[in-house]
This record gives sequence, C-alpha cells and structure tokens, in this order.
Amino acid sequence: MKKLNYGIIIVLGILSFIPLLWVVVTSFSPGNQVINGGFPFWVTNPTFENYIQAWETAPFLQYYFNTFVIVFGVLIVQIVTVTLAAYAFARVNFTGKNVLFILFLLQLMIQPEILLFPNYQVISQLGLVNTKLAVMMPYWASAFGVFLMRQTFKQVPFDLDEAARMDGCKWYQTLWHVYIPSAKPTYIAFALVSVSHHWSNFMWPLIITDSVESRPLTVGLALFAQSYETGAQWGMVAAGTVMVIMPLVIAFFLFQKQFVSSFMHSGIK
Repeated sequence: MKKLNYGIIIVLGILSFIPLLWVVVTSFSPGNQVINGGFPFWVTNPTFENYIQAWETAPFLQYYFNTFVIVFGVLIVQIVTVTLAAYAFARVNFTGKNVLFILFLLQLMIQPEILLFPNYQVISQLGLVNTKLAVMMPYWASAFGVFLMRQTFKQVPFDLDEAARMDGCKWYQTLWHVYIPSAKPTYIAFALVSVSHHWSNFMWPLIITDSVESRPLTVGLALFAQSYETGAQWGMVAAGTVMVIMPLVIAFFLFQKQFVSSFMHSGIK
C-alpha cells in the first residue's frame, strides 16, 4: 500500500511538472521549431532570442518593480495588522471576543471575486484607481494570518506573560520581547504564503490598474501574450512566462527546508 501511494505521488508529480517543462523548453526553442515541432521536449538549436525579444517588447523591468513594491508592501502591513489582531484575540480579554473572532474568520469563507465590485467602489471614491496602493489596500488584513498567529500566540506559556508584567513591561513590550520571537517560524511560513499568493494575483490588479506604472507581472504578461507583437510567437510568450514564474521557483528551491520546517513548527493545536 505504501509503494502504491508513493507511485501515485510520483505520477502526479510528473504530470504537474510536464507543463512547466514544456514552457521552459519552448522558451529556448526557435520560432519555426515551436510552430512545426508539436510538443517540443528537446531543442535542436537552443537560443536566448525569445528572452531578448520579450524583454525588449514589454517593460518587464517596470513590471518587476511594481510587483516587488506590491508584494512586500502588502506583507509589511499584514505582519503589523496580523500581529496586533492575533495578540488581542489570544491574550486580551474583552466582551464578545470569541464571537468577534468567529465573524473575523468568516472572511475565509468569502470568495475574493464577490468583493471586487465593493472594493472598486471604495478605491474609486478614494481617488486611488490605477495606483499600486489600490492593488495593496484590500489585502492589508488577513483572516488566515490572524488565525495562524493567534494559535501560535496561545501556545506561549502564560507564565512568561505574567513574568514580563511583573518586571514592568507594557503590553507592547511583552509582545515585542516574548511573543514575536516565539512566533518566528510562523512568521516565515505566513510570509512565504503571502508572497506566493500576491505574486500570482491577477484578477484584482487587472481590474484596478490601467497603466504600465501600476501593473504587476501577471497582468503585464497577459497583455504581452495578447499583443499583436507576439501573435503566434509562442517562444516569446513562453520566455515571458518563465521570467514571471522563475523568481518564485528559485525562492522555493532556496528556502525549501525553511518552508517545510516553518509549517511543522507552526502547527495548529
């Protein structure tokens, strides 16, 4: 049975890897081989011409800058809001705390597409349409992050909290010196999930942005693939796709052990 499970996992892994392999191989293939070669898992004359043409055709450097600003701008604010909310739900006693926490978690059950129109109305009234700030604002609070961090904070022994108070620490000093250091693995896990999600986010940036100065990589790639310069030049489209996904792939291989270890240490009890 164990061998069967391993076999199924290997087969599913290979099937999941095939599209990525096809995109990478196609990005190095000459245009005529892509069109006439069918399903090219080999390259007879590898070339970087597709990458050069794609880089010159679309402003990928600007798209990279926009994406980094959006992704890390969201992450920094999320860490602040998640930390404060999680500490309040884990250690502060107030009326209706459990009910409020359940209502807060209801955000996990709401599909993001449902909030597209209300979010657009709010952003439009604020005069922030077509700005990087407009892309970031709806994601500054994370119900998943609050839930994950609350569970981690509740695992911190209450004796440490009492000892810090007896030493004269304010609540924010206790949070900074006791809770945040104890939750480091959880912060790493949440940061990896947040960066991956917002790097790949497409629908909301597509709706709220309308210029090169604000578009992230995902929207820029979609417009690049549909533009008349590329047409049926699948090699250029594949090269653009590789340039978009490669930073996440490299980051995963570099931080693979930390990624797995972080989730193991941030287990929910």
